[in-house]
Amino acid sequence: MRTRLLAILLAVWPAACATAEPACRDLTFEDTRYSLCEAQAGDDIRIFQTAPDGRPYGSFERINSALEGEGRQLAFAMNAGMYHADRRPVGLLIEEEVERAPLVTSAGPGNFGLLPNGVFCVGDGFRVIESRAFAAERPTCRHASQSGPMLVIGGELHPRFLVDSDSRYIRNGVGVSADGRRAVFAISNRPVTFHEFGRLFRDELGLPEALYFDGSISRLYDRGARRSDWGTPMGPIVGLVVPKP
Repeated sequence: MRTRLLAILLAVWPAACATAEPACRDLTFEDTRYSLCEAQAGDDIRIFQTAPDGRPYGSFERINSALEGEGRQLAFAMNAGMYHADRRPVGLLIEEEVERAPLVTSAGPGNFGLLPNGVFCVGDGFRVIESRAFAAERPTCRHASQSGPMLVIGGELHPRFLVDSDSRYIRNGVGVSADGRRAVFAISNRPVTFHEFGRLFRDELGLPEALYFDGSISRLYDRGARRSDWGTPMGPIVGLVVPKP
């Protein structure tokens, strides 16, 4: 009986380990609380924009419903870039190696056009690349989303950020380690300036490249904490996909 029980436990153990997922956590930096979610190279990080019916997903719930057919679910997710009124992405978007929207390298109005902006690229590892460098290199990305502005570029804050800015919003973005093995997704839990948000990635997290996703509409899904921020339908969404238990 004991031998049989041990055999069952050994058979189940790999599946149980496969469902383990990195937990999001809260961190306080300069008197502001942030929620952080981390992924490692090899994790199933995806950009979600186009649902099976051809329409934008728009919500965490629709993504989870679509993943049920794979026996999978979101561990965490957040909005992943700016979008038009019909939820089409403003800049480059790649899903499962399919380019849904082209790269934009010109300056323009709003935060997206505040150059330098950049691209979050998921390949063998993770990269945050300035958009014009991306255009010159054209790296292979399984998933990618363009947004702007860059928060941290080569270890330096975006040159247009002001220490004394009065523009404050709930903001979210992603930073990537120098070796591309680690990506940290962050959302502020109270309004912050660009300068404050950039310092989180550079000074607290030690990440040399970081990209702003959006502000005011920023939302987080964290299954472990039973958090699913509510709001209007979103455009691009980035999430960590894990097997269902």
